Amino acid sequence: MHVLLCPDSFKDALSARDAAAAMACGIQRALPEARTQICPLADGGEGSLEALIMATGAERRQATVQDALGRSTCASWGWLADARTAYIELAEASGLQALGPAERDARITTTFGVGELFRAALDAGAEKVLLLLGGSATNDAGTGMLTALGAKLLDAHGQKLAPGGAALADLETLDLSGLDPRLKTLQVEAAVDVDNPLLGRRGASAVFGPQKGASPEDVNALDAALGHFADIAASVLGKDDRDMAGAGAAGGMGFAARAFMGATLKPGIDMIMEQAGMAERLATADLVITGEGKLDGQSLSGKTPIGVSRAGKAAGKPVVVLAGALGDGWQACYDEGVTAAFALADGPLALENAVARTAELLADRCESIARLWHGAAKTAETTAPPLKSRGTDGM
Repeated sequence: MHVLLCPDSFKDALSARDAAAAMACGIQRALPEARTQICPLADGGEGSLEALIMATGAERRQATVQDALGRSTCASWGWLADARTAYIELAEASGLQALGPAERDARITTTFGVGELFRAALDAGAEKVLLLLGGSATNDAGTGMLTALGAKLLDAHGQKLAPGGAALADLETLDLSGLDPRLKTLQVEAAVDVDNPLLGRRGASAVFGPQKGASPEDVNALDAALGHFADIAASVLGKDDRDMAGAGAAGGMGFAARAFMGATLKPGIDMIMEQAGMAERLATADLVITGEGKLDGQSLSGKTPIGVSRAGKAAGKPVVVLAGALGDGWQACYDEGVTAAFALADGPLALENAVARTAELLADRCESIARLWHGAAKTAETTAPPLKSRGTDGM
């Protein structure tokens, strides 16, 4: 029996790597002879860099960059030398989790540090960058990144704009003449797990701004400022990507990646599975087990268990999903290739107890799955009709 274990992280409880290890422990308890293959995954959000590094064997590198508030911080990025490919996770430089609740201010946070990570990758000789856009603290439409890469954003007096999205209301001149020339030949793929446009009721400011510290008044001002930036960008570039699905990802970083880098935007889980060689892994698997904190109807928008299940369905492999909770509409996941889904809890549990016991519960559920699989296989062997003898019917 060959079991492929490819969970996402269980938020506030286990990393994807630790979740996969717990799953493997349970399988081995029931079937010591089983072969388990661990492949932690993510959907482009938190933990995606770790998943890519583990799945591909990429080198983890460090760079000193600015965080979302302009302070010095150490950020990780991945380097796959043979493929000349860099993995850049926006949240490593400009992540929301690095800021305390009182520090979150969508008006002034910047993606400058992401641009510094791009420079580090280019200096290493990168020909391709996979940009992971989840978990941002920013709402600057990627202008901080552009500034770090040599662009100039000036006001009516020829002065550089202050960092952040709010300052874009004063933008008069967008000068791209100093933009790093190496970007012209750099291939960029950006992982997005939302389809929001840059502006409007479903835009970056309105949907994601409040969780980054924006008041209702800030949201309106930021939306107008990003719209002004988009107007000027369109006049400079001769194209307008503001309405593109995913343009609003990571505070408008999806817009910047597409408009200024020609990036291809794609679901994060698809990107990470491709890098992890999921097709080859599935080909040799008898059973696939995946999971994350919650499975519900919203998971169909591109969450890891559904991406795995769709790939498993295409390969003709059974996929079991283990989730901390099964929410509204989870049954729709059966249509996406989920063979079976189970919640982890073994009885009524307070949230803090469930979080503390996540590894134990994952191992227990996987042990039960392995026992069921083994029992079904033995039953199939004993009830199968005998093979017809050859050589008795003229053959």
